[in-house]
Amino acid sequence: MPISEWVSRRVFQFVHGNNLVYNTCWEDPRLDRQTLNLTSQDRLLVITSAGCNALDYLLAGAGHVYAVDMNPRQNALLELKASAIRNLSYEQFFDMFGRGHLPMAESLYAAKLRENLSAQSRKYWDRWIKFFDHPKKSFYFRGTSGTFAHMVGNYIDKVARCRGEINELLDASSLDTQRQLYADLKEKVWSKTLQFAMNRDTTLSLLGVPKAQRKQIDDQYPGGIVKFVEDSIDTVFSKLPIQDNYFWRVYITGSYTPACCPEYLKPENFQKLRDGLLDQLTVRTDSVEGFLRKHQGTISRFVLLDHMDWLSDHYFPLLESEWQAILERAAPNTRILWRSGGLRTDFLNDVTVTRNGKSYLLPELLTYHTDLASQLHQLDRVHTYGSFYIADLANA
Repeated sequence: MPISEWVSRRVFQFVHGNNLVYNTCWEDPRLDRQTLNLTSQDRLLVITSAGCNALDYLLAGAGHVYAVDMNPRQNALLELKASAIRNLSYEQFFDMFGRGHLPMAESLYAAKLRENLSAQSRKYWDRWIKFFDHPKKSFYFRGTSGTFAHMVGNYIDKVARCRGEINELLDASSLDTQRQLYADLKEKVWSKTLQFAMNRDTTLSLLGVPKAQRKQIDDQYPGGIVKFVEDSIDTVFSKLPIQDNYFWRVYITGSYTPACCPEYLKPENFQKLRDGLLDQLTVRTDSVEGFLRKHQGTISRFVLLDHMDWLSDHYFPLLESEWQAILERAAPNTRILWRSGGLRTDFLNDVTVTRNGKSYLLPELLTYHTDLASQLHQLDRVHTYGSFYIADLANA
């Protein structure tokens, strides 16, 4: 095993342990669709996370999507979604991944879903398919980020006691109404108790935020992590329409609705995926670099989420070797998207790569679309990232 892959696995174990971290994606694919300009010629690599956006890119027209994640539990979730699309009715599928609860989940899993999973994913769901079989606790309150969402729900119900007002806010029909409802709610919800919780590394680890990313926010954002979270929530609930914000709806309520859900949960898109689009999906448990070193073809679109933040501090050599692998597998006219918890990813300025026998600093090979990225970032329905990047890689 190459030393870079060995170190990558140690980093993964340190950050994630043995947990399913993300039960839903927290990156807004609406932004990505507007920047990737996907066609059937594109081969796209995305870090799997919960798999929602991998399915979205197929629906947006990508020729093939490679979903790659070092956490096998994240890939197990995407595999389960794919098996459910192929083998359940739409109504059962929406119960499972729309409402977070599928009646008779364990027996349906054994009869219809298990056979289509990889051995590693079977091992995981053989034990944890019961996540979907609890009538009172949604799947979206499972995993580490889901555990925190469940804690927030208990806080809303038992401490702030404002569930009715929250539901009214989520159903607001206009931005003016939404803004007024939030103004009345904010003091009740954004208490010193919640601020204290958001300032703890333990809380942030549940949400998949490593210390290196927290440090970036604390160093770059006035007021640090707590002020960043407060301002983000203010924007989501008082400046952006909430009607189609399925990210925060599922986090707060534990379920989507037919009118407020990811694209893959809509009936017409479920059918498109079932009718053949899923054949254009490959799921791999590996690091980005590890996958690229083994992959024989080229990739024209990369969606790297925020994982470079994790490598920006003590694991910088891994960041350099990953970018080297990206260069070596990039197709002509490659476009790369990434996000960061920080306001800037200055650490990329020091990444050194080699092309055609010559050394370059990474920014010399990237053309940034700064204005477009900034414009779209303001419209991000999730709004938990400090910055968003669109870059084209110079052709060899």
